[in-house]
Amino acid sequence: MEWMPQLCDLLKHTADSFHGAQRRRFIADTVTRLGLSQRRAQQLFGWGRDTIRKALHERHSGIICSDTSSRGRKPAEVRLPRLLDDIKDIVADHTQPDPTFQTTRQYCRLTAAHVHQQLIQRKGYTAEQLPCAKTIGVKLNALGFRLRKVAKCRPQKD
Repeated sequence: MEWMPQLCDLLKHTADSFHGAQRRRFIADTVTRLGLSQRRAQQLFGWGRDTIRKALHERHSGIICSDTSSRGRKPAEVRLPRLLDDIKDIVADHTQPDPTFQTTRQYCRLTAAHVHQQLIQRKGYTAEQLPCAKTIGVKLNALGFRLRKVAKCRPQKD
């Protein structure tokens, strides 16, 4: 049986719009109603065979398996919702654009350890509340600040 690429794309896109148990329910319904094997569904739609197996097991047993995607440590912003805004406020006075104006990067002249100290002194955080300086450096990079010395612009020689 020849499958139309448009139908395969539609089913892939529809499955991607769901998450967790809803996605597995859609996968199980699709595989069962179309009479496909797990391997054939994997080839056609790109779904993992373990996911298909889990979906069919949930369909036959009626028991929904728990998802493990909510495990792990939450980011620091969950515990401290104002952290990113406070970091931006501290760093805003010490940034400058790329001296060559070829990129939109913002260079920061502060170190992550100094930002950590400023959060404690100026914003009222305690050392136990804040993540370590390395994590603050990661947050600074995620906000678009680059922690390195700014190179001076040198005029080109004639």
